[in-house]
Amino acid sequence: ELFEKKNYELRIAGGAVRDLLSGVTPQDIDFATTATPAEMKELFTAAGVRLINNKGEKHGTITARLHEQNFEITTLRIDVVTDGRHAEVEFTTDWHKDAERRDLTVNSMFLGLDGTLYDFFNGYEDLKNKKIRFVGKATERIQEDYLRILRYFRFYGRIAEEPGDHEPNTLQAIKENAKGLAGISGERIWVELKKILLGNHVNHLVQLMYELDISQYIGLPLDGNLEEFARVTKNIQNLSPKPMTVLTSLFKGKDDVTNLDLRLKISKEEKNLGLFLVKHRQELTKAPGPEPLRPYQDFLMDSREAHTNSKIFELLKYQGEEQLLKEMQEWTVPSFPVSGHDLRKMGVSSGKEIGTALQQLRDEWKKSGYHMDKEELLSCLKKL
Repeated sequence: ELFEKKNYELRIAGGAVRDLLSGVTPQDIDFATTATPAEMKELFTAAGVRLINNKGEKHGTITARLHEQNFEITTLRIDVVTDGRHAEVEFTTDWHKDAERRDLTVNSMFLGLDGTLYDFFNGYEDLKNKKIRFVGKATERIQEDYLRILRYFRFYGRIAEEPGDHEPNTLQAIKENAKGLAGISGERIWVELKKILLGNHVNHLVQLMYELDISQYIGLPLDGNLEEFARVTKNIQNLSPKPMTVLTSLFKGKDDVTNLDLRLKISKEEKNLGLFLVKHRQELTKAPGPEPLRPYQDFLMDSREAHTNSKIFELLKYQGEEQLLKEMQEWTVPSFPVSGHDLRKMGVSSGKEIGTALQQLRDEWKKSGYHMDKEELLSCLKKL
């Protein structure tokens, strides 16, 4: 209503339109308008609407807070100069020109608040046919911001029905411009890469990254283990793994984790998970016989580190052990029933002897599958 009163046009833009047309509830709703940032500020201030200062103004974005929600409203714009990372913009009132500078056709639509769809590049058609295409010439779009190469993969994994349904000239443009990713910050790359790793067709898309020479510019090992990757991505399909769990299957050793961290600045937790999986994926496996979980339980009981249980869950996902994962998630870590106090009562007095005795009892307790109670353990001590 505020915009209407002043005759400024206001439409929903980009991702939210794509989601609404796919029958998905949008995570957040961004708007585009013909009003300039200065005009919006005046409009909102006069109406007593709170503005959030988020430094987006020079790109044309104002964030208004209404009903406990933030709304980003961006002035229509044209990119004047781009260097493959940042753009300098000038404002416009031409919706077609604004749509033209967006990355993919499915992200370039606008929706009027009366329900009219403004679609200059057949985005709706592409969405219905599950096609991912760049707006206009792929090469131009990519050179405006090289991160769009990874956005192409991410949306492919979200929308496309089949692996391998790419337009040859798009793949050619990606291959020719892959090197541009070297200039993109690790943090931006990691955000996209994580979404690709959790989307569909991940095996196909990562193989493609190697074929198109992208992998080397985004911190992936030059000789990634693509066979293992194919195997693990199959194992993991319905187990909601962490992105790092999927990615580690490409790695041959801990250097690959370190190199990834140097390029992408992954979190400490992600790095530790990668190192844990690389180290234990081969030898920490289920036991033959009636107690397949025992090796994992023993490992957890012996571990002195934080978050070992969540790392073991990820290892079981990596190994495709769905049933064991369920059992392990339901297993509560038993607490050791004997304390130094109990031993003192029995007349063991020196600290050193108490330490030794406790360790021996822990070993007995472990052998029993953590079933022995305090009485059994203490009578065991008499024998020892």
